This record gives sequence, structure tokens and C-alpha cells, in this order.
Amino acid sequence: KIEKFELYFKNLSKRKKQVMEKNGNNRKLRVCVATCNRADYSKLAPIMFGIKTEPEFFELDVVVLGSHLIDDYGNTYRMIEQDDFDINTRLHTIVRGEDEAAMVESVGLALVKLPDVLNRLKPDIMIVHGDRFDALALATSAALMNIRILHIEGGEVSGTIDDSIRHAITKLAHYHVCCTRSAEQHLISMCEDHDRILLAGCPSYDKLLSAKNKDYMSIIRMWLGDDVKSKDYIVALQHPVTTDIKHSIKMFELTLDALISFNKRTLVLFPNIDAGSKEMVRVMRKKGIEHHPNFRAVKHVPFDQFIQLVAHAGCMIGNSSCGVREVGAFGTPVINLGTRQIGRETGENVLHVRDADTQDKILQALHLQFGKQYPCSKIYGDGNAVPRILKFLKSIDLQEPLQKKFCFPPVKENISQDIDHILETLSALAVDLGGTNLRVAIVSMKGEIVKKYTQFNPKTYEERINLILQMCVEAAAEAVKLNCRILGVGISTGGRVNPREGIVLHSTKLIQEWNSVDLRTPLSDTLHLPVWVDNDGNCAALAERKFGQGKGLENFVTLITGTGIGGGIIHQHELIHGSSFCAAELGHLVVSLDGPDCSCGSHGCIEAYASGMALQREAKKLHDEDLLLVEGMSVPKDEAVGALHLIQAAKLGNAKAQSILRTAGTALGLGVVNILHTMNPSLVILSGVLASHYIHIVKDVIRQQALSSVQDVDVVVSDLVDPALLGAASMVLDYTTRRIY
Repeated sequence: KIEKFELYFKNLSKRKKQVMEKNGNNRKLRVCVATCNRADYSKLAPIMFGIKTEPEFFELDVVVLGSHLIDDYGNTYRMIEQDDFDINTRLHTIVRGEDEAAMVESVGLALVKLPDVLNRLKPDIMIVHGDRFDALALATSAALMNIRILHIEGGEVSGTIDDSIRHAITKLAHYHVCCTRSAEQHLISMCEDHDRILLAGCPSYDKLLSAKNKDYMSIIRMWLGDDVKSKDYIVALQHPVTTDIKHSIKMFELTLDALISFNKRTLVLFPNIDAGSKEMVRVMRKKGIEHHPNFRAVKHVPFDQFIQLVAHAGCMIGNSSCGVREVGAFGTPVINLGTRQIGRETGENVLHVRDADTQDKILQALHLQFGKQYPCSKIYGDGNAVPRILKFLKSIDLQEPLQKKFCFPPVKENISQDIDHILETLSALAVDLGGTNLRVAIVSMKGEIVKKYTQFNPKTYEERINLILQMCVEAAAEAVKLNCRILGVGISTGGRVNPREGIVLHSTKLIQEWNSVDLRTPLSDTLHLPVWVDNDGNCAALAERKFGQGKGLENFVTLITGTGIGGGIIHQHELIHGSSFCAAELGHLVVSLDGPDCSCGSHGCIEAYASGMALQREAKKLHDEDLLLVEGMSVPKDEAVGALHLIQAAKLGNAKAQSILRTAGTALGLGVVNILHTMNPSLVILSGVLASHYIHIVKDVIRQQALSSVQDVDVVVSDLVDPALLGAASMVLDYTTRRIY
């Protein structure tokens, strides 16, 4: 598979060379980036930096217009100059008034001024971002002047006039860079050519995912005061909703009242330039926000500093797209007010208050969210958007016809995901924490183990958690090279697990120092990925449900026969955890009142008869009495006697070994009979290294002991090679592809 990718990338390089030659003697691609406000610059800046680092391929022209050039909104063009970009053209295009008519007049003014600029610059391609009215003027001008348009963030859905503007720009644009799979599907549904769609992720995430660990306290103190601590302040950013200005102003007033009552230090940013913003500023001044001791009201915060402020805030509140998109990268709690972002995809860190029509509702939301910490979300990006976009730009053939082609009907589901025009393999990182080995694997959506890493499981907590982090980081880095997109991390471990919190409550004796261990937080913070944790028996059942013989079945039970005996129960398609996360401890079903001692402290359990540890105990007894070895067998002096030696002896005719295995299989069979009488599943799956040695005995016991009504229930041996790893992966793949787990 790796050789296949190497060949593909070699062919891609050859294609790029051919495209450049077609475009005219290796001529550089002249790219015009137009930015209208502080928000779109945060998305465009990473692309501009990327273009600037490859002067052999690109020439960059920067056009600045819109609210960048207005003093009341912070003269934010200065941050572009501070980033060392040469601004080729400044266009004053905003007609003041902050009402609906002023927005229309601003679009008209931009349309009047842009043709001269574009005639002078003659760009090969113009990059336009988002859904603002300024961007509509840019796209309209470029389209009518036969300039190719690359639109960033098309296909997304929100709850205002911005939706209409965004989709209008999509129809004008020739190429599309989108951030989420849903956005990509929307573009295809809008009949855009899938060969010209790049699912890259949000460019701002390239900076966000590496930002949180930088020095931040000095930034917090600078904007909020010396006495403010991390996670003990709020960031508020609320804009008018142009389709319902009156309600959005009332909602802003209620928000400020709630924040005053909540009595926490709050950084309030002024709203954008949309119709209604002037009235919102009047509300701020009427309530004395600019002079209130708990508030800091500012027009603009540089993006690098802003992301540190939201990353370490106790909560963010408002209706900005930043709250539902970028802030998810840090797991910061967000309260999204009203309908402005109603259609956006969000992480679990966002609490929606759709009808923010009372102060109490907003105040209650603040009490629910403030100070929480959620898993980091990568819905909008994985930190590799800019390299994908640059490759996409290099692949554009200027000799191709400029006229757009629309695809009717929408194309097939298997669509391109990145510039390589191949589907990146949606994958999970799976971790199997066993008594002996620690295994990490990259597992594809189809259940293929793309790559596996194995190390001895350390004995101490600190060494073990460090090794898990190290192996996962290495595997995640390798996944990029293998063209696998990691959606999350799933962990399978022995013992009792609280999967809701990602905590190992207490483990088996084989895994020491592993009680009350939070696995979710360190992995999520390190990898910026969601993390799921569950018991190894439950994971085996999940693996069968997604990839194995339980696929499509409503009710079945899995029994693992390994070092211990475990299991998992699927009932009505869902995994059963029990009231204290102790369901499916099937190895501790008692099948004899006077049976051998079990590791759980009881006696007569299935595990005391049929587990690998039980067979090893019996094998050692026979060996000590010189009753194990038969002709054709030997055990080296440095090798410990184990269950496999007992099985080998039984195969070679050792009657005592055969008797022990028959007793073990009978105990397991009685346990299965109890399961059939209790759960009445449609299938029982035996998994693990000992399953094939027990299957026939188990079936015999069912025929002899079970009620006639359940004797037809099939018992099969699992055909999965690594059920623990596959089950851990399935937790990720099912949840992130919108199945409920």
C-alpha cells in the first residue's frame, strides 16, 4: 500500500510539472488575496504566509477593503502590515450608516472601484473568503472580468442572510476549499464539480492546534487585568442578525444584563459592521460597559492574542462563528445565542440557547458552562489545511476552459477529499492495553489495520501513560504519511471503566497502578482529538457489531476466552454497560458451588475453570507430577509451562490433559446456557485464543442442558484477528460518522 502511495505522489509531481509548462514556460501563478475584515484575515493569513514561502511558484497581491480601513473598527489593516505583507491596494468601500441600505450601497461602491484594480493587477486567481457582503462584491467583479475565483469556506450553513451570500459566491466561484465533510456534500448537492472541491479543513486551525501551550498569562493580564486567572473570565462576542435586527439588539441587552449578574471579569468585543451594530454599541454605552469594573470593551484583539484569550477562558458567549468553529479546537465551553449560527456543525463544547429571550435563560447557561473543560474538536480542521491548499493551487491548469461546469445530478458518494484526488482513509487510533503488551494501531473505516505498533506494557502508572502518549503521537504522525485521516482515539483496557468520563475505575491484577485513571484528558490535550475508553470485553462486542459476525444483529453476546474470561452484550443494537459499568462480567458467572478459587475472590466462576490462567495452573500441576509430557513433546528449561502446552498434550493423546480441557469447556458451556436463558440472544460469539478449542464442547453442553426453546441459537467462533483493537477503533468510527454510541 505504501508503494502505491509513493507511485501516486511521483505521478502527482509529474502532473504539476506538466501543468506549469502548460501555463506558460514555468510562469508563476499570480494570486490576489482580498481581505475585508479582521475575521476573514484570520483565515486568509495562514494561506498568505504559505504563498509567501514559495516565491518560485507564486506571486502574491494583497487587496484590503471593507472595515479594515475604518477607525471605529480598529484600523485592522495595520495587523496585515505588521505581518510583513505588502498591501498592493487599499479600497475604501464602506458607506457608513450601519443599516440595510448602507450594506447595499457598500456593495455598489466596491463594484464601482474594483474593476480598475483588477485590470491593473491582472491576477490568475482571486482568493475570496466566506459570506460577507464585501466578499460578494469581490466575487461578482472577478467573475464578470473572467478571473478564476477560489472560495474558502463554501458549503457551510448558518442562520442569517450570510447563507444566501455564501451560496451566491459558491455559484460564482470556480474552485472551492471547504472545512467539513458536510460542507463538501452541500457543495456537491449544489451541483458543483467535485474535481474542483478540496476538503482541506479551516486554515486557521493550522495555527490554533499549536497555539495553546504558548505563554498566555501576560496576554490575559494585558487585556483583562493583573488579578485575573486562567479559566476565570469570559469572552463575549455578539453581532447583529441582519434579518431580525430588533430581536438581536434585545438579545444583546439581555446578554449584558446576564453577564453583569454573573459577576465575572469579561472581555467584550465590539460587533462587526453589519446593519444593527450601531444600535448594539449604544446598548453597551447605555449600560456603562466601557466603564464597568468587571468589563473590558475593545474594538479589536490581534488574532494570535485572541486565540490565547479564548483558549484559556472559562467560557465564551455570543453568536460569532468563531465560538462554534475555532474555539472547539481548545475544548473551551461556548454559549451560542440565537439563530445566527443555527446550521453550523459544532463540537460538544457548544451549548445552544436558541430562544435567548430572557436574562434567566442566559444566566442559567452561564452557570452550566462556565469553568467546564471539553474534549478538543477537530470538526473544522486537523492542522494541515494550508499544505493542501497550496498543492491545490499548483494543480490549477490555466489552459482549461474558464466556463464552469455544473454536475447534474449530484455525483456519487465516493468523492475526492484532498488535492491528491484520492479519498483519504478515514481512520481511528486504537489502543489495546493488555496485561503483557501495549498495542497501538491505525484502523481504517473498513476495519483494516493499516499499521500496528507493539511495546511491553510498563509496570508503573507514569511509565505507562507516557508510553501511551508517545506511541499515539508517533502513530498520528505516521498516519499523515499513510494518507490516513485520524478521527479520534479509542482505548480498550482490562477492568471496570466509566466510558462517559473516560476513566478506568479499577483494573485487573495484571495491570498494576491502574485505578481511577483519567485516560481521556491527557490524550485529548496532547493529540487534539476526541477520546473514547471502554472495557476490553465491551470492545470485543463492538468489534463484532461493526466488523464481525454480529453485524446487523439486534441482540448477541460475545465471550472472550483469553488470559481471563470477559464479554460484552449487545441488546437492541446497543452495548449494555449496566448501572455501575459492571455489565457483562461473564467470566464471573458461577457454574459450581465448590469449584476452584477465582481471582475475583469467589470460587466456581467460569474464569476459574476455562481461562488461560486456569489452564496454566492445571498444566503446572501435571508437569510437577511428570504427567504432562507425552511422546513428541518437550518444554525447554527456560520456558514457563502454560495453557498451550496443555492443549498440545491433549492433542497428542494425554488423557488427563483432555479431561481438564473437557471440564473447562463444560464450565464455559454452562455459562453460555445461563446466558441463553437470561438474555435469549440470537447469537453467541466465542472470541480469543481458546475459542476454537472450546466450541464443540460448548455446543454439546447446550444440547444437553439448555431449554429446547434456545437450543437453536447458534454459537460461533469469531473470525476477527484483533477484536480489542477493532472494538476500540469502532467507538471512534461509529461516533464520528454520526452513529450513536
